[in-house]
Amino acid sequence: MDGRRLLTLCGTALAVVIVSLLVFGSILGQPILLSFVETGSMEPTIDEGDGFIAIPTAVAGPVESGDVVVYDAQEIDGGGLTTHRVVSSSSGGYVTRGDANMVTDQDSGEPPVTDGQVVAKAWQVNGQVVTIPHLGTAVMGVESGVESLQFRLASTLGTGALLGSFGTSYLLFGFGIAVLAVSALLDRSGVATRSRSRRRSRQDVFNAKRVVLAMGLVLCLVTVGTMIAMSGSTEIGFVSSEYDSGASHVIPAGETDDRTYEIAHNGPVPVVTVVEPASDGIGVDAEPTRLERGEGFNATVSVTAPPETGYYLRSFAEYRYFAVLPTPVIVGLHGIHPWLAAAAVTTVTVGIFVLPFALLIGTGAIRTRERRRSSPTGFLR
Repeated sequence: MDGRRLLTLCGTALAVVIVSLLVFGSILGQPILLSFVETGSMEPTIDEGDGFIAIPTAVAGPVESGDVVVYDAQEIDGGGLTTHRVVSSSSGGYVTRGDANMVTDQDSGEPPVTDGQVVAKAWQVNGQVVTIPHLGTAVMGVESGVESLQFRLASTLGTGALLGSFGTSYLLFGFGIAVLAVSALLDRSGVATRSRSRRRSRQDVFNAKRVVLAMGLVLCLVTVGTMIAMSGSTEIGFVSSEYDSGASHVIPAGETDDRTYEIAHNGPVPVVTVVEPASDGIGVDAEPTRLERGEGFNATVSVTAPPETGYYLRSFAEYRYFAVLPTPVIVGLHGIHPWLAAAAVTTVTVGIFVLPFALLIGTGAIRTRERRRSSPTGFLR
């Protein structure tokens, strides 16, 4: 393969990876290294349709004033992921505003943003956000196509399993299998072209290393994407009041209210579930638990109203990991860092499937069939 062709293939692969990260990250509700803005609320820092590097808060560290964050809004434009700058903080949470906006999000009806709502921070160098011009414009069209494909497949097959974030995981798997098949076909074509000869046997040859690597990447992407889809945070909105009105959403100032939430698992693979607070003023009484399909448990969540009256938002997070390791091991790794637990689970999951396959096919060439030309005398050479 000449240098120009290799450069073209690498560039195409990079473009596919970037677009895939943006599309699936947006659908899963969790930016995967990259994100983009759909409006001009962050101009001139980030223009409409521009992309940027999104660092998950688990890696980026605490949120500070001046940071540009991606958070799960409750009220702005009907809710959803919003990219705005943190301008200040209070006991209730962070105050945010788009650089092009005259008023803060909280003045527009959005409750103070809690740590549990913040999913990523925009990468800044010397105080300037690193942007990728016009990247989001094309991605929004692709994202619309992915959602349309989900609905069409669900309608054709008569199942809702292909909708939502879990459906996206299935599409990720199918996309990866397609990439694997195309990669193998291209590799076979290249080998067949180099080895074609009138007197030589012709074989369908696959590069085993590439097949194993592609399989590992597909499983890694599916595993991480599925665990992200299963996990998430739950927001609890309440009013801190001077007196107890008896309403379920009202908590007297300074007092604590206990609420029960059912944690259920309906997936086919056993998981280890960890539930913990994602913001101040909230407590969770729930032990990390291994759940089989159809199992569940009740988690007690304690919400403490601040002394100041008003509407507040608190949140707790739920992490789910495939139970491929003993529960104490997963819980211990999670205690160090959730990403460490996710990395360990992903490594084991990929290894369970890829290692036997790699041992079976080896690391050389895979020959699937062999044909020999007949000689003029009718004997095979």
